[in-house]
Amino acid sequence: MKHWPRILVLAVLATAFGSARAELSDVEKRIVEAVKARSPTALALLQKSVVVNSGTLNTEGVKEVGRLFRAELDEVGFATRWIDMPASMQRAGHLAGKREGVRGKRLLLLGHMDTVFEPSSPVTPWAVDGQRIRGQGVSDMKGGVVIMLEALRALKSVGALDGSTVAVLLTGDEESVGQPTAQARADLIAMARASDIALSFEGMGRETNGGESVAVARRGAGSWSLTVTGKQGHSSAIFGPGAGFGAAYELARIVNAFREQLIEPGLTFGAGVMLAGTEVDFDPALARGTAAGKSNIVPPRAIARGDLRALTAEQRDRARSRMRDIVGHSLPGTSAAITFAESYPPMAATPANHALQELYSQVSVDLGHGRVEAGNPESRGAGDVQFAAPHAAALDGLGAAGGGSHSPLEYLLAESIEKNAIRAAIMIYRLTR
Repeated sequence: MKHWPRILVLAVLATAFGSARAELSDVEKRIVEAVKARSPTALALLQKSVVVNSGTLNTEGVKEVGRLFRAELDEVGFATRWIDMPASMQRAGHLAGKREGVRGKRLLLLGHMDTVFEPSSPVTPWAVDGQRIRGQGVSDMKGGVVIMLEALRALKSVGALDGSTVAVLLTGDEESVGQPTAQARADLIAMARASDIALSFEGMGRETNGGESVAVARRGAGSWSLTVTGKQGHSSAIFGPGAGFGAAYELARIVNAFREQLIEPGLTFGAGVMLAGTEVDFDPALARGTAAGKSNIVPPRAIARGDLRALTAEQRDRARSRMRDIVGHSLPGTSAAITFAESYPPMAATPANHALQELYSQVSVDLGHGRVEAGNPESRGAGDVQFAAPHAAALDGLGAAGGGSHSPLEYLLAESIEKNAIRAAIMIYRLTR
């Protein structure tokens, strides 16, 4: 990790502050007022982005949102560029921007422009009900991108961006990463390697006690694929030396052994699809499988598909090793093989990440909002920040407060745009001094 000793110094300083409220500097007070002055404009910008269907596979919609946000970055003085992906990937690409300087930490700010909705999905109308605003991607994560942009605009308005190095990357396929992943995330990883700190603007978490939280860790996400073969025959001979146990029982044995032997804190391994019969097939593109057979046969084929989520690379590798060992001890008359794939690497809860959480919490305290804790990584899915975390200290969850993500009931709390834009702006200001 680059500049590791300096990050640890930040942790010590954060601990020294504790939760005592400190006075904002004159510049910080001006930053607060700059964000507040644009609150109605910020909500108008959010509405413009939300009424565009930018589902991952709606490449034109993603590009339209990209043009909207690119104009905002251009106005704040960023050198922007659009990063195209190959046509075979069927992804719109990414928006990148950068300001160069020599002072303070080098920051990478992350967000995404796409949503989970299909290109043909009707756009959910922008609807305001008191503090709740509904719309497609309003909290996941167009609200977070607007918070980022408003924070940068406020900093620019008081001259606080001058001399600092800040990069921005808004991906166009976070909800469904283009394949191959190495190519789809090559630019993100390169930008992270050139940075000291990565701040991501996915939605802010809320703990069971009502307090707010950010993410110092996120579990890696991957998949496993199990294939089982057996001897086909009449079911009256099952369990005997000739027919063996069949593929269905071997599949059941393996999956149940996973449940019995692998469970530990932070690790999950769902079995999303299980099929057995004389013929089985699964189409991953359509997420649809078929099986054929009769009740009076010993099935010769079985498959299962599932996911694997782990807190650390060590936990992931330990689980994979144990799963291979379980698969290797087959029932008589059967054989099995398992393969693994990784979509998102784990983001471990490092001291550097905790230092950033403490600094963000101190900003919140200084603004009169109270502490912000480190959230439970098991409460979140996977996100782009995980590609940056191996190369820079990282913090996620700086975006909007809301709920219902990935559904037509998605909403955000309007007040969180101004509130979290102020917190992000002060955080960025202090890190770039």
